Amino acid sequence: QIQLVESGGGLVQAGGSLRLSCVASESTSSLNLMAWFRQAPGKQRELAAAISSGGGTNYAESVKGRFTISRDDAENTVYLQMNRLNAEDTAAYYCYAVSETNVYWGRGTQVTVSS
Repeated sequence: QIQLVESGGGLVQAGGSLRLSCVASESTSSLNLMAWFRQAPGKQRELAAAISSGGGTNYAESVKGRFTISRDDAENTVYLQMNRLNAEDTAAYYCYAVSETNVYWGRGTQVTVSS
């Protein structure tokens, strides 16, 4: 059972940046997909960004051009660089991973953007 631990959330002013990290307890090289989801209060959880084992990426329209997802399998880590943050980015951000047989979720890290 792979554990995912997120870090890097916090309070930031609108226009600022944050970098989220998600460290896996085991090698990420076997994970076909890693992603960041987010959930704002009163809203459904939504995909923010995803990255495949081959490095292909996918982004929600609302974050394209501002967020960058990357992964470092040598460090068992996936990152989410978030730039030009705005109040609509306020949410709990969750790390997500898919192997051949299982799906894994982290516990989340809170991002709050003040306007």
